[in-house]
Amino acid sequence: MFVEASSRVVGGVTSRSAAVFRLSYGDPVTSSPSVTEVIQARHAAGTRADGQRLALVIEGGGSRGVYSSGMVQALEELGLAGIFDAVYGTSAGAINGAWLLCGRATPGMRSWTDPAIMRRAVDPLRLLRGRPAFDLRYLVHQVYDGIEPMDFPAILANTTTFHPIATDVRTGLAVDLHRHIVDKRTLMRALRASAGLPILAGPPVALGDSEYFDGGLAETVPIRTAVRDGTTHALVLRTRRTDERRPPAPRLHRIVGGGYMRLIAPGAYRAWLERPRQQSLEDGFLANLGDAVHQIHPPLGSPTVDSAARDTDLLAEALEIGRRAVHCALADAVRAA
Repeated sequence: MFVEASSRVVGGVTSRSAAVFRLSYGDPVTSSPSVTEVIQARHAAGTRADGQRLALVIEGGGSRGVYSSGMVQALEELGLAGIFDAVYGTSAGAINGAWLLCGRATPGMRSWTDPAIMRRAVDPLRLLRGRPAFDLRYLVHQVYDGIEPMDFPAILANTTTFHPIATDVRTGLAVDLHRHIVDKRTLMRALRASAGLPILAGPPVALGDSEYFDGGLAETVPIRTAVRDGTTHALVLRTRRTDERRPPAPRLHRIVGGGYMRLIAPGAYRAWLERPRQQSLEDGFLANLGDAVHQIHPPLGSPTVDSAARDTDLLAEALEIGRRAVHCALADAVRAA
């Protein structure tokens, strides 16, 4: 059992967030412990009451999120699920964060390797019939609430706060849906909103007084949101290799998808236009945080997984690669604790 950390507010900014804010603006803080040192100390002490705010930040990516699925499974296996003050995730990253917070990361990942589930959840041919290629309602409301159950009450009760990220269709800004999550129904809706790719997953999802598309339109790696919330240290789970760049959207997708979003979601459309430079922006922001961030990528040579992949052999391979990557990165810190 991990004891929840507390913070002191000074001038509207939590005192524990000072290191990250200085790092963000180019003033390195050399006295701050590294992420692995915070992880090791918390694991050894069994408490989060160390004056830091440690966040788990999980990149989105559709089916590419299978890599971070293996990564969160490894965190659970290493006994590290309770060391984080907050979990931030976009799209598939939000779903994987939810599995970790409910204590069922290992069984929850079986869905990736079940051919029947993957064929039903991802079917590009449905677009020809005017239906979404990604069936998020089936995934969240049938798989996660029956076939391979997610413990929604455990997420709601967890002292580690959950922050799924979505894109507001009106403003095009990344929005933390945490404040909208008050019960199982709104939690399930937030998962669908965070992963709701325009066209591919159907219309935007309503929550509160706004409607939302996939958070990846505005913030694929939700590190900026985490920093604004006062994060001092972040373990970041990536779904792309370090040598892997986001490919440009196909021309047909740009024409059809752009026209659709420009009509019904002008803010999200503006965010969509900015996507080509988003990866460089986020990578630059992360690099500027120095030792306050520890990133884990799929290793070089790992197979490229398309966002709509449903080949369960490929997904099983990627799941295991992600799992091994976290064990290699953090097992020594756990053993030292």
